[in-house]
Amino acid sequence: MGQDASRRANQGGRTLYDKVWDAHVVRSYDDGTDLIYIDRHLVHEISSPQAFSGLDMADRPLRRPNAHLAVADHAVPTHSRHLPLPPGQAARQVERLIGNTRKHGIRYIPMNDPRHGIVHVIGPELGFTLPGATLVCGDSHTSTHGAFGALAFGIGSSECECVFATQTLRLRRQKRMRVTVKGALKPGVAVKDVMLALIARIGVGGGVGHAIEFAGPAISAMAMEGRMTLCNMAIEAGARVGMIAPDKVTYDWVFARPLAPQGDNEAAARYAWRALASDADAVFDREVTLDASEIAPQVSWGTTPAETLPVTATIPDPASESDPVRRARMASSLAYMGLRPGMALRDIAIDHVFIGSCTNGRLDDLRGAARIVEGRRVAPGVSAIVVPGSASVRLAAEAEGLHRVFTEAGFEWRAAGCSMCVAMNGDSLKPGERCASTSNRNFEGRQGQGGRTHLMSPEMAAAAAITGRMTDVREMMR
Repeated sequence: MGQDASRRANQGGRTLYDKVWDAHVVRSYDDGTDLIYIDRHLVHEISSPQAFSGLDMADRPLRRPNAHLAVADHAVPTHSRHLPLPPGQAARQVERLIGNTRKHGIRYIPMNDPRHGIVHVIGPELGFTLPGATLVCGDSHTSTHGAFGALAFGIGSSECECVFATQTLRLRRQKRMRVTVKGALKPGVAVKDVMLALIARIGVGGGVGHAIEFAGPAISAMAMEGRMTLCNMAIEAGARVGMIAPDKVTYDWVFARPLAPQGDNEAAARYAWRALASDADAVFDREVTLDASEIAPQVSWGTTPAETLPVTATIPDPASESDPVRRARMASSLAYMGLRPGMALRDIAIDHVFIGSCTNGRLDDLRGAARIVEGRRVAPGVSAIVVPGSASVRLAAEAEGLHRVFTEAGFEWRAAGCSMCVAMNGDSLKPGERCASTSNRNFEGRQGQGGRTHLMSPEMAAAAAITGRMTDVREMMR
């Protein structure tokens, strides 16, 4: 344990983040950085080629092949999966990943494997994600895995190469923020609404430089799927890390997974994981409190997740904003989104609906959307797709008959993958088209050049598909 870690260990009052960090310090440096041991590394086809090339050019061996797990998810198509990939960039990326993993002895999950899916969905499904572990991936939404009490964060290609070669990273400890969510969610309000409300409040830069820990009774009441949604979008609030202390909900999920500790190791793991919770006297650098009972279904109106309002609201007027920078930002967002001040969010018509992504492509998400869709039809002129986050989710949904609910309503039922979230796999918007999306980002061009994205929960997206416009899902539940 490094000097800084030893000092903190003797102070008491440590947070969940500090406990996991301290347990992985290999060495501390005078500049305030620590060399951190990395337990797990998830690898996909987009960020890994440069890292593998650097490893090969330096003639370095991969230090721990069994600490890595690879899958292609971003570029793969979600339709016609039974056919070979057509010649092109996606085929080259997948072939390169297969070749690199074979060369270096890394486990690779093929596209036709029942374990295939989005990297941040299958990691937890397989038990590769574990409480108290350090986990990285060349993708910003690696924060998802913090829902299990793991210290998980996205890294760049050069850092991926460093993990391949040394299984360590030199990092600076983050400040700590605690977001306490009290109360209980009302019917029609989803976990996605909680996160969008938080980002609207603190801004996309509100968590910069901080590791966010989510706590409170509303968090304890969430299933693991909801917790993953919450931590997944911590990065959208500017935080590289989002975490939740493991509890019985966590243990029940993890120990049902194939790669989870077993036998005597399970008992030892439970004992160690119970000690991870932040100490009662732990001090955070910033505290934020939300009341879940006051949150309504949310819809983003602009081009950042912070530009979000309750579905019952109207589009804000930049002229009423005194800060010139914010005023210009709002005007730019409205121009790109093709909206006007004072317009009711519920008057916005949509062209497409996308239910899926590493944010909202899990079984509970599909169940929630199906409850709204059942017995109804997609509005004329609206294109709607459902993309399960993994093959496992797809099979489980089909076993429950959810695919029939969606297809009978007029949705397309797809294979697993990132799909329209990243628009690099054949699924994208055309310029000017508007999408009700369960993904995590609404930046300009995120779902296709000139495409307009409105972020919302699966239930809200389902309601929009049926009505053809932004709709308060609570009206469809009465």
